[in-house]
Amino acid sequence: MTSLPFTQVDAFADAPFTGNPAAVIPLDAWLDDAMLQSIAEENNLSETAFTVPTPDDADADYALRWFTPTVEVKLCGHATLASGHVLIDGDSIRFRTRHAGILTVTRDGDGYALSLPAWDMAPKALPELAAGLGGQPTETHWRDGGYALFLYPDADAIRALTPDFAALKAKGDILLMATAPGDDSDIISRVFVPGGGVDEDPVTGSAHCLLTRFWAERLGRTQISAYQASARGGRLGCTLAGDRVVLTGQCRKVIEGRFFL
Repeated sequence: MTSLPFTQVDAFADAPFTGNPAAVIPLDAWLDDAMLQSIAEENNLSETAFTVPTPDDADADYALRWFTPTVEVKLCGHATLASGHVLIDGDSIRFRTRHAGILTVTRDGDGYALSLPAWDMAPKALPELAAGLGGQPTETHWRDGGYALFLYPDADAIRALTPDFAALKAKGDILLMATAPGDDSDIISRVFVPGGGVDEDPVTGSAHCLLTRFWAERLGRTQISAYQASARGGRLGCTLAGDRVVLTGQCRKVIEGRFFL
């Protein structure tokens, strides 16, 4: 019977059972995609990260892919942070990804700094998605690839959202971000991906690739404190650095063992 090393990590978490859990499974070589998807489905976490060493790659230490229980995703921040927590040996570690280029995790005090691409969005009317999300967004924005942002007036409006997940799932694999000025942070958000198998994501690094640039332009500064108001909750430091976003946060290992095939 084949077994694989398995670690579950709470990412963007200053204590266990907060932040966003991710499974990290280092491999010696890639399994076929159907097996990777089946493992992620079995884990039933928002993401499972798989890594393979890349000794011949001068720019990266590992190749990295991420799967929800139903699909492979193009970018996942929290599972990258978790992978860094499991595999880092030294001050930093570099991951080559299929769609987001090289991602770097660096030690930062008792946590980590994660460098991701900074993405922008454009205003676009999204009436059906807004209706499914609920509340009264004052602006809606879109980025090709399936990213939608909804601006609300305040933190109470974000916390009060009760989306129609069935209606949103029918619209496909779209990452939906609801955001507003924060009450105990600069910004607050919630993130929903029902079409990707995750009704509400606890803490979403990839969403802050977009939220950081969006809010940096509105606030007139490059450093922002962020809170994602899921049931678990999570806090992130966000810095816009040119064409990159640097997210800071802590990790907590909660499970370690073997995954049997």
